Amino acid sequence: MAKISIKNLNVFYKNIQALKNINLDVETNEILGIIGPSNSGKSSLLQVINRLSEMNNSKVTGEILLDNESIFSLPINSLRKRVGLIFATPTVLPGSIYKNVTYGPKLHKKFKKSELDELVYFALNTADLWNEVKDRLQESASKLSGGQQQRLCIARILALKPEVIMMDEPCSGLDPISTAKIESTMVSLKDKYTFILVTNNTKQAARVSSRVAFFLSGEMIEIDKTEKMFTNPKDKRTNDYISGRFG
Repeated sequence: MAKISIKNLNVFYKNIQALKNINLDVETNEILGIIGPSNSGKSSLLQVINRLSEMNNSKVTGEILLDNESIFSLPINSLRKRVGLIFATPTVLPGSIYKNVTYGPKLHKKFKKSELDELVYFALNTADLWNEVKDRLQESASKLSGGQQQRLCIARILALKPEVIMMDEPCSGLDPISTAKIESTMVSLKDKYTFILVTNNTKQAARVSSRVAFFLSGEMIEIDKTEKMFTNPKDKRTNDYISGRFG
């Protein structure tokens, strides 16, 4: 069953077409890896799904459905609560670790202190960060390492109880240990959430993705199950990219 269904999607930034006639279904509870060289439209796809592209004076044609409902008909705060976006560079909020996790949920409803405490534990524990910060919750989030800050960003999204988590190069600036922890977190959570992972690291896509889509110059060249994509791609351009001939 498709969680997100994209039909005939085209995206223009002034005279530049970033995405060209994209047709793609993101299945419920999968990790969809999206690979491709720079300027292939990968990040633009996430920004359109999250409606960040509206801030850049873009023109969008086509449909994007979330559970068969157009994302463009949803209140934007409701959409972003259901579909979270994590960027390459972790961006923590000013203030404590505790405040970072609770800030988003408090925008949507009032909580008792005990409820917030439970939410903080849930989010940090699910993001594999609780044991590292449980005695530091009132410390500034900016004191965390880069890998910890990225997992805090994941916890911040989890606190909103989303349905879809999109990640745009979440491990690009992280060491191998931090990268492994984030990958492990994604795999452990895919039974509860739907993930879209944009990555330039083909090995990462091979490790964690259920399916992989290859984008090039704004087009989706092909999509298939991960094992088949990396062993027997249909398109020569996909094989050339995966084998390192360009990119």
